[in-house]
Amino acid sequence: MGNKTFTVNGTVYGSENVLVIAELGTSHGGSPEKARELVDAAADAGADCIKFQIVYADEILHPNTGDVDLPGGRMRLYDTFKKLEVDISFYRDLKGYVESRGLLFLASPFGMRSARELWSLKPGLLKIASPELNYTGLLTELASYGLPALLSTGVSRLSDIETALELFPPERACLLHCVTAYPAPEGDYNLRVLRNISSLFGVPVGVSDHSLDPELVPSLAVVMGAVVIEKHFCLSREDSGLDDPIALTPQDFKRMVQAVRRVSVLGAEATLDALKQEQGEDTVEAVLGDGVKRLARAERANYLRTNRSVHANRDIQAGETLVPEDFAVLRTEKILRPGLHPSWESRLVGRKTTRFIPSGEGIVFEDLI
Repeated sequence: MGNKTFTVNGTVYGSENVLVIAELGTSHGGSPEKARELVDAAADAGADCIKFQIVYADEILHPNTGDVDLPGGRMRLYDTFKKLEVDISFYRDLKGYVESRGLLFLASPFGMRSARELWSLKPGLLKIASPELNYTGLLTELASYGLPALLSTGVSRLSDIETALELFPPERACLLHCVTAYPAPEGDYNLRVLRNISSLFGVPVGVSDHSLDPELVPSLAVVMGAVVIEKHFCLSREDSGLDDPIALTPQDFKRMVQAVRRVSVLGAEATLDALKQEQGEDTVEAVLGDGVKRLARAERANYLRTNRSVHANRDIQAGETLVPEDFAVLRTEKILRPGLHPSWESRLVGRKTTRFIPSGEGIVFEDLI
């Protein structure tokens, strides 16, 4: 059975023409000059597509989320996101610059505002980050745009993937296998799962890779059928971007691109044999895994916390009747309790509370009459 392909703007991506994405995220720090420098470096390193993140803190976290461990250290993430907010015109200009370099522009939205602003830019494709894979309201909005979509599957179970794919037709969806850990251990990747989830769901697959090795996971992913490879990109791992400590420098990103392209030249079997000789058979087998979709060891503690659930926007007293402004679908992280699945968002209005719900806490069934 041949690998499934993913089409964007008329270009077909497959095992012979893998789509390579440089994830710049918010590493520009709000500077147009730094953003252009990153785009130029990624283009020169061989990227096909440049990805950003359209961040509004209130769409992602509650202020009471507290400190979060990130690659650059422990920080108050809500405040950090607030500082990274820029007007959509920032990304409009960047989209023009990216396309002037002959590359695809891509961005992740995290809520309705950023989704609709992104849609106003007329992108060629969409990206849903792993924590938003269960955010059914956002997925419904994005699916209505009719664009090809990359859906990251870190910190998810098969049931989460199945629910998300009910909203996107197979011809427009590509699943990106991911391990939600920074950095992610190569031995957690279980890349044999790629062929299995592609067959199970009838969609093309790729990998969003947070491991540190420039070549091992990307090369093996393509051997296993990946048609998309995404990797964080930085000018230096000493820079101040949130993901810069685990990102690839231009030199390493170029190595990765060359390794990915080499698979289509050598073929899957010859590449696999070469990697076993270079890296050792035990190392390669550890990365390939058994192909059973499960939460990776490095991300198990993040399930139901990195993902979205329904949280109180304010202190809510017992006996109050909920209105839309009272709650939001947010990432829980480590301090707050997780709430109801995001699919409950549309069913909470008009319900009465049975007890006090502190601002930021997840709203659970016991809170409601």
